Amino acid sequence: MDPSRPAPTPSPLTEPYWAACRRGGLALQRCAGCRRFVHFPEPRCPFCGGADLPYEAVSGRGSVHTFTVVHRSFLPGFEPPYTVAWLDLPEGARVFGDVTGCPPEDVRIGMPVRVRFAELPGFGPIPHWSPA
Repeated sequence: MDPSRPAPTPSPLTEPYWAACRRGGLALQRCAGCRRFVHFPEPRCPFCGGADLPYEAVSGRGSVHTFTVVHRSFLPGFEPPYTVAWLDLPEGARVFGDVTGCPPEDVRIGMPVRVRFAELPGFGPIPHWSPA
């Protein structure tokens, strides 16, 4: 992975997400009240307003809900073209991420994907999604 890529800045809200990534897994917030998954991390559930949002492991499998191919770089370390997508997980969550491991022109809505982790120098593992 390009070392010039900016690193995330974990916060108390996001640290459980990054801790799961360091263990090689994916974890998302899940509202204890309405049981819906929340992604991106939030201090309150956007569905019911609940404040009890523990992190729960998810399978790391999914399918492409929608995507776009980026042809113009906006940040260092992101070499165009690259694909970003909303991905539907079988647990009922929808997450955002990049699709790697195939040319952008091969990405399709409904395509099965699986999370993979790549080391960001000086930070640790970052999740990416590749064809399953």
